[in-house]
Amino acid sequence: MQSELCDMIVTGECLISQDESRPVLTGGVAVAVKEGKVTAFGKRSEVLTEWRSGDVRDLRESLLMPGLVNAHTHVPMTFLRGFADDLPLMEWLTRHIFPVEAHLTREIVALGARMGMYEMMRTGTTSFVDSYLLEESVLETALSMGMRCVGGEVVFAFPSPAYSGMEGAAELYRNHAERYPAGSRVQTALMPHSVYTTNDDVLASCRDLAEELDLMLHIHLSESSGEVAQSCEQHGGRRPVSYAADMGLLSSRSVLAHMVDLTDSELELVARSGAQVVHNPASNLKLASGFARVDEMRRAGVSVALGTDGACSNNTLDMFETMKLAALLSKGSTLDATSMPAADALRMATVDGARIFRTPGLGTLSVGAPADMIALDLTEPNMIPVFNPVSHAVYSASGKDCIMTMVDGKILYEKGCYLDGCYEDTRLALGDLVGWVRDRAAGK
Repeated sequence: MQSELCDMIVTGECLISQDESRPVLTGGVAVAVKEGKVTAFGKRSEVLTEWRSGDVRDLRESLLMPGLVNAHTHVPMTFLRGFADDLPLMEWLTRHIFPVEAHLTREIVALGARMGMYEMMRTGTTSFVDSYLLEESVLETALSMGMRCVGGEVVFAFPSPAYSGMEGAAELYRNHAERYPAGSRVQTALMPHSVYTTNDDVLASCRDLAEELDLMLHIHLSESSGEVAQSCEQHGGRRPVSYAADMGLLSSRSVLAHMVDLTDSELELVARSGAQVVHNPASNLKLASGFARVDEMRRAGVSVALGTDGACSNNTLDMFETMKLAALLSKGSTLDATSMPAADALRMATVDGARIFRTPGLGTLSVGAPADMIALDLTEPNMIPVFNPVSHAVYSASGKDCIMTMVDGKILYEKGCYLDGCYEDTRLALGDLVGWVRDRAAGK
């Protein structure tokens, strides 16, 4: 039998496919890639017999697995990493972050986005969901750097640097929906910021526009007890979840970030709606927002993904750190060592997060899936020995163990090299912004 030609073959020691039929393989593995898709995976000897390529990457003692999905972040905020640390959420936002962001430019957003994407591809994330100001700079940067992104301009009830009023926001979104269509590597979603920075008219417009354009709708919701109190004051005693439900914002196209302060009835309401939740354990802890009821959500049937949040409320974009933290928080808060096993945490960071992209196979290395793949170095001291690859990926690995990152069959990072060749210039330019941030924060 003659072997078939493919674009690339990657070999390693073991593989986590997230494919239901063969989720974990050990003892020498390979993945064949053709036209940006996984065309075969399995034992090394079998794949090399059935497929051939002029580009065979032998990663030897490595763990091959799907790229991770960062389901909630603000990538440009890498330019604020370490700024205004150790403050509660509302003070952090209103007294420090918003005043600096009032002076944003497209160039600053693009620069922060570029560094954030370097960090993600270095640490094993291949897809991310982003919301920020001047978001087109993020979408364009993702296009040029090869990352997979769902992004949207944040919508407020007050002026934005990207549009004037809700009519301007709607026009911007219609343009973005056409330019970054559903199913493509870079696509858009409706991003009303929150219930406390919008109003009835804005939220209704966002809801209707998401329906009209068939887009996902992403919103910060019930992030803290302070937000809940503010919502009750602004919206006739209604808590954020009930207010969002009244506005028609809870549906299968809804993505709800944080969801920390949640009652039993609200949990049931979210479960019935089909909305998805994104758990952000690091930023929830750093901002002292509280502990999300993740285990109860999942038992109720809610799909829960994982996110890092932005680099100034975390302070990293390392999804391996996020996976481990989510699992350990679950065990510690429930006093149950069996709570959120490694396989569940990994699923949240791959398959569950991938739902937001509405791209078949994303989050897996199954045949026909996008070839979004990473490799972890199994020769590092923290990775030796290997009894269970899934447990290793969640509890032992860090993003710094990633030695290869691929999106759509194209390698973006490999063994210390960012293949676009622009990292050094980005690093220097971002360092130069420190003084600018301090001046803006001081009102200069």
